[in-house]
Amino acid sequence: QLQLVESGGGLVQPGGSLRLSCAASGFTASGFTVDYYAIGWFRQAPGKEREGVSCISASGNSTYYADSVKGRFTISRDNAKNTVVLRMNSLKPEDTAVYYCATACTVDAANRFGSWGQGTQVTVSS
Repeated sequence: QLQLVESGGGLVQPGGSLRLSCAASGFTASGFTVDYYAIGWFRQAPGKEREGVSCISASGNSTYYADSVKGRFTISRDNAKNTVVLRMNSLKPEDTAVYYCATACTVDAANRFGSWGQGTQVTVSS
């Protein structure tokens, strides 16, 4: 079974930075490893729906960012290490949420066909 594990969350002051990692291991039911899939980062704040933040294609050649994080967050992947990294700069209090990675670029696709990690808490507060 393909497993995703997020790490790197924590408490940071506004304007600060964090580096989130999504480490993958194992195989999907179809027998594929994580380098076959696009990987998305999502977040869910208390009382709000889970939303897409960023996504990177399987090759790493194509990326997507939500408007709210464009210019501040950078996604990258190292398929040799089965790791996807989300670098977050200029953090704002509204970035506070639990951050998840998944083997899809939308919440719906991840729920239907993908795998989710357990999440890592990011809190931006002074």
